[in-house]
Amino acid sequence: MGMHLGERAGGSQTHSSALEFFSVDTYSVGSLMSRVYPRVRGSTSTSGFTLIEIMVVIIILGILVGLIVPRLMEKPEKARRVKAQLQIESISMALKEYKLDNGDYPTTEQGMQALVEKPAIGKIPKKYPEKGYLSKIPKDPWENDYIYISPGEHDDFDLISYGADGEEGGEGKNVDVQSWEIE
Repeated sequence: MGMHLGERAGGSQTHSSALEFFSVDTYSVGSLMSRVYPRVRGSTSTSGFTLIEIMVVIIILGILVGLIVPRLMEKPEKARRVKAQLQIESISMALKEYKLDNGDYPTTEQGMQALVEKPAIGKIPKKYPEKGYLSKIPKDPWENDYIYISPGEHDDFDLISYGADGEEGGEGKNVDVQSWEIE
């Protein structure tokens, strides 16, 4: 394998016992060098990422963010619209129960407050439950009051939430939620 210090190229050996201690194995030196300097002896092992790999990952993440974030941004607004529809349906059920007990819906003047406490104006109901029909009138998901009109323009009564802007009409997140449009 390796050549001892006391050896000659011809193969004769001089003072082999004294110099055996100083023998050098060329394989061991190469092995040691490859551990200290990884590129020695043809080693191609590298650690880390190349610039191209990093750029590809950043581009993929950018595409994913571009696709997912807009959808997540729409979800809260859609949830508010669904909540408004459910609240309108719940108030509508209480109004229908009021009509069953009293023969008429509360007037616009009496308002939805007639569902919480017995009205003191207009036609006074005769069969008003002790706890009312609702414990309280909810605000719409945008913290605005619902609009109640009775008799309504579209039905026996109309319930409306004016959406995020709190004003009649609008598009997108400002579109109104109306009782006659709920399926």
